[in-house]
Amino acid sequence: MAGWIWAIIAVAALLALAAIGWVAWSKRRSGALRERFGPEYERTVNQVGDRRRAESELDARRKRRQQLDIRPLSAASRQRYASEWHDAQARFVDDPSVAVREADALVIGVMRERGYPMENFDQRTADVSVDHPNVVQNYRAAHGISMANNQGRASTEDLRQAMVHYRSLFDELLHEDGRGDEEEPRREAR
Repeated sequence: MAGWIWAIIAVAALLALAAIGWVAWSKRRSGALRERFGPEYERTVNQVGDRRRAESELDARRKRRQQLDIRPLSAASRQRYASEWHDAQARFVDDPSVAVREADALVIGVMRERGYPMENFDQRTADVSVDHPNVVQNYRAAHGISMANNQGRASTEDLRQAMVHYRSLFDELLHEDGRGDEEEPRREAR
């Protein structure tokens, strides 16, 4: 066989190996993102409509989160927020609308003190989804109900559900240590 035929075979073999390597890397990356983001992975894929673009978005969130200085709350802050949450829950019986507003304000207060940027709701949820992917959908649902509440369109049952949703994120934010370490296993929602 001529030398140029061997060269073509070698190039084809290298291209095949490169393609196999790329597919393996892509599957490994997808698996890692799926594991890290849990239900947020599927939600983002469905919302974006393209797996590769969704994965790029999730990876961008992860990289942005690495640049943030998210820190744990002090013991005093945790105690203060826990007490304020208890008061908001107690207020729910007499004034559910006010209790939901207080719950929203408490979640925002904890996020701000922990170091999450407060630019806008969509950015907050994107940032929180990196550390708390199992409860970020609860935050979206609670926020939607809170917005309906502000317009006078939320029933008492809606408001009760908002409190439950806010509580799931509040608990994680209150007790999370702030590491955001990629190797840290994700906790399931309570």
